[in-house]
Amino acid sequence: MTEKKPTTSSLGRIVRIGSLMGRVGTSVATERAIDFAFSGPTKQLRRTENLVKNAARIVETLGEMKGAAMKVGQMLSLHESMLPPEVAEVLSLLQQKAPSVPSEVMRYEVEGALKAPIGELFADFEEEAYASASIGQVHRATLKDGRPAAVKIQYPAIDRIVTADLKNLKRLFQSLFSMFFKADFEPLWEEVRDRLLEELDYEHEAENMRQMAKLYAEVPEIVIPQVIDELSTKNVLTMEFVGGIQPREAISDRYPQELKNEWGRVLFEFQVRGLYHDRLMHADPNLANFAFLDDGRVVVYDFGCMKRIPERIATGYTALVRALLDDRREDIPELLLELGVFRSDHVPITQEVIDPYYDLIREMMREEPPYTFGEDEEFYEKIMDLGAANWSQSMDLHFPEDIIFIDRSFAGHFGNLTTLRAQGPWREIADNYTRG
Repeated sequence: MTEKKPTTSSLGRIVRIGSLMGRVGTSVATERAIDFAFSGPTKQLRRTENLVKNAARIVETLGEMKGAAMKVGQMLSLHESMLPPEVAEVLSLLQQKAPSVPSEVMRYEVEGALKAPIGELFADFEEEAYASASIGQVHRATLKDGRPAAVKIQYPAIDRIVTADLKNLKRLFQSLFSMFFKADFEPLWEEVRDRLLEELDYEHEAENMRQMAKLYAEVPEIVIPQVIDELSTKNVLTMEFVGGIQPREAISDRYPQELKNEWGRVLFEFQVRGLYHDRLMHADPNLANFAFLDDGRVVVYDFGCMKRIPERIATGYTALVRALLDDRREDIPELLLELGVFRSDHVPITQEVIDPYYDLIREMMREEPPYTFGEDEEFYEKIMDLGAANWSQSMDLHFPEDIIFIDRSFAGHFGNLTTLRAQGPWREIADNYTRG
């Protein structure tokens, strides 16, 4: 992909988003209009080609825009198993191979933030970006003492870009939200906004990394890069470079399923531990935020989006999982009510709505044979069918804002484990972290 500076004005960005939506919408409408003329394999081929074409449009536009808008595109790629592989391949480019900003611009940002020429700061600094993300990109470098490093640099004016996006996206999502829910939108939006704004502060991210490194000091399966404090500021974050097997390669046939199972187990326990033990969760589940080692360890990157779990929420999730493991389905409506998930006027969700979801999740927690993510190829279709069947009850659903990033993180890792086709002791892990 070519290098390009992102659009920074609010008007310019909303025009680009509107133009993208218009092109994709027209393409979909046209395809539907002529769909009746085809059938069988030909129809499926046309649909896939159209999806790939629109995915490419999304990648090109949102990848160039960066900021919060790009986050939307990245979230589309979290559930690869829901998409045709050709489409998932295109959208995955937004995770790590999005268009990069010219290197001379990023060098200027580093020198301005660290107040010294690049040559005085590093023994070597690679011009080509190692990875590009929504609010910054990573360049590999070598420290003066010879250690390999990764330098994460914010894009110029990214604070203005994110501010512009938040205004535009709030209007868009408030309209969409009002179509589906009667709950108060404002506290939910504030939760999303606060997490996005935290990602702009690399000093905050560095502190997250230091805290997580302490928490996982005695957990060898998880590798967290060390922060290089003297070369880090609010908009430049330098850390030791810890490489590994990249996700697209890790899921390939090159690696045995037993190793993928171990990676999946580590990812699952990482999330469960964050919720129940540490009450501090890594809340950006894009698979590109992880790398894998051939001894089963997992390297974790990008600590900008973290969720601190209130005790009440952790206790509520614990009670729900215990009821699931002990097969007390009749307790779920009241436990959800205590967690803050209910219908209007504090009416509990009905058992009729809960039971199908309960059965799906309980199947994942079976003991023998251990559940393999992706074994039920119709899982997503079942979830969507349930959503359609329960449309009327969902519209007046109320839920606490604190669960947004918890559920997003677990849903994203469900997709990651499905991509790995991981089989593991899911019930044992859940039991260990919620018992007592």
